[in-house]
Amino acid sequence: MQTSSLPTVARRLVALATTVVLAAAPALATSASADAPARAQQQEGLAVTGFALGSLRTGQLTRDAGALDTVTVAAVGLRPSGAAVDPPSDDMERVRSKAAGHGLATELLLSNYSNAKGGFDPVAAHRLLSSPDRIDAVAAQVAGLARDGGWGGVNIDLELVPRTDAGGLVELAGALDDALGTDMTLSIDVSASSSARGYRNNGYQLEALGRLVDVVVLMTYDYSGPTWSEPGPIGPVGWQEDAVEVASRFVPADQLDLGIAGYGYTWPRRGTGRSVTVAQARNLVEKDGATARWSREHAEWSARLSNGTVLWWSDARSYDARVALAERLGMHGVALWRLGSADPLG
Repeated sequence: MQTSSLPTVARRLVALATTVVLAAAPALATSASADAPARAQQQEGLAVTGFALGSLRTGQLTRDAGALDTVTVAAVGLRPSGAAVDPPSDDMERVRSKAAGHGLATELLLSNYSNAKGGFDPVAAHRLLSSPDRIDAVAAQVAGLARDGGWGGVNIDLELVPRTDAGGLVELAGALDDALGTDMTLSIDVSASSSARGYRNNGYQLEALGRLVDVVVLMTYDYSGPTWSEPGPIGPVGWQEDAVEVASRFVPADQLDLGIAGYGYTWPRRGTGRSVTVAQARNLVEKDGATARWSREHAEWSARLSNGTVLWWSDARSYDARVALAERLGMHGVALWRLGSADPLG
């Protein structure tokens, strides 16, 4: 059960907006590359995907590479017209090249995040998803950018999609599936819900999407946040398990990835809270002399500072608990938002 009517996808924006401005231009190489397995190939064991921004430092990627299978880099941005995207930035290409150098698969993330709006742009998404011509044009452009740039696949992360555009999202997935062919991967990020109605209201026809993509990534985080809820866990494991149970009625569990938070939030007594990296959360607690407390129920940390600020964050111990959950539920893998903010994976 979610604590707010604000969609999870909108709530995740806070984590983006307070840590980075995406270049408007957030897995695997071309078919000739050694890091591009066939679409039908099955991953042995639990697959691990790390989301990354172009600002990810090389050392952080090198540190985590041994624990990863795929790096998904955000994002080629959908233009306001909904008819085209901006190309990957040089920084995104740098992260892709470094990931491929470590033998990792890479995916290029398609997003409707707008720097001008400071958030996800539902109007641009609607313009795209309501037009078959725009869908075909964007799918062809994105697939071409991915193939020409040495990426191994594409990740769809269109957020704030109204239920009325759910069919268009399926059409986009189908067009990308056709354009990418069998040698490149296709995944989609889905705002998690503990009810079938919640998924439908967020614009997801899960069963139809599952037939077209290789992996459905459940964004099982941002259950709580400073602008939409009282202090609470970022992604409580009970809610995550409920979200997986519902989604697996429509998509096989071994095609689902469990989204894992690698960050935290602050709830000050006055003013607006913000997102923090795991290291920042620990530093705030240490400098204040406060006590961090582990919640066995939610598998996350919390603390109250002397000025009344409350923190919740998800760290390496939280990550391990969710890996165990994904294994127990027979899922395809886990997907961490995001590298550079989370604890080291090694």
